[in-house]
Amino acid sequence: MTAQFPIYTSRGDWAAMLIGRYLYNPQGEWIGWIDPKGLVFSVRGEYVGWLARDFRILRKRGGSDEPRRAPPPAPPRVRLPMSVALPPMMADLSYDTLDVLEEAAHRLDPLDMDSVQDID
Repeated sequence: MTAQFPIYTSRGDWAAMLIGRYLYNPQGEWIGWIDPKGLVFSVRGEYVGWLARDFRILRKRGGSDEPRRAPPPAPPRVRLPMSVALPPMMADLSYDTLDVLEEAAHRLDPLDMDSVQDID
């Protein structure tokens, strides 16, 4: 079995799970992937940020010139645990860095979010 690593927000909330190179939301839906350098991409291949040592996904506020990448084949949906270990101590972020899962979680939407209708 592949190791599972919880991904947290700066507030300490569990927001995603890293299994192999794939990222999943707590419902088990594929939301992104990580390249060998630790860069995080959406299911559509768009740059999202990087995986920090304290298991947060961070991004510079000004954006990045990282090119879009071809995503790997979509993995199957997974069944995740109901709870995970407590988060590690989080370092403070400088103003130019944001926590993606707190401030820009839409960057890691599941592949089928295009088909969801607005409630309005």
